[in-house]
Amino acid sequence: MGKYIIAFLVGLTIIVLPKVSETPSIIETAHGSVIEIANAASQEVSTSNAGTTIATLPIVPKIYQVWVTAYSSDPAQTDSTPFITASNEHVRDGIIAANFLPFGTKLKIPAVFGDKIFTVEDRMAERKKNFVDVWMSTKSAAVDFGITQADVVVVDN
Repeated sequence: MGKYIIAFLVGLTIIVLPKVSETPSIIETAHGSVIEIANAASQEVSTSNAGTTIATLPIVPKIYQVWVTAYSSDPAQTDSTPFITASNEHVRDGIIAANFLPFGTKLKIPAVFGDKIFTVEDRMAERKKNFVDVWMSTKSAAVDFGITQADVVVVDN
């Protein structure tokens, strides 16, 4: 049961909720005593042939309002290995630097890039707490991008 964070005992019904990072969350009950709770929090409720009720909880995306900037592999903007990210990957389109998200986090910046998905593979200067930095292939493209404030939506963590 190491992957479960919360367990409730309601009458003879046990509800086990997965950790927040796991998706989607499922509630299974052998009795109908928890259905009111499930209905209030679910998008969909169905009953299987065995009489087990399953409710799927809504998945609420994590959204951060941050400053969005851009960088390139110019040695003046990076360290001594300008084509290698902090996670030891080669730079490429879709790489993003962020200090507040773990490596491998997938995110979107809908107001600026639509449905394009970025992956956190790099870091910024420590003082940049509320920023994401999008890698671009040329310094001029990064300079032209400038800075904007936008919502970042975490797709997968």
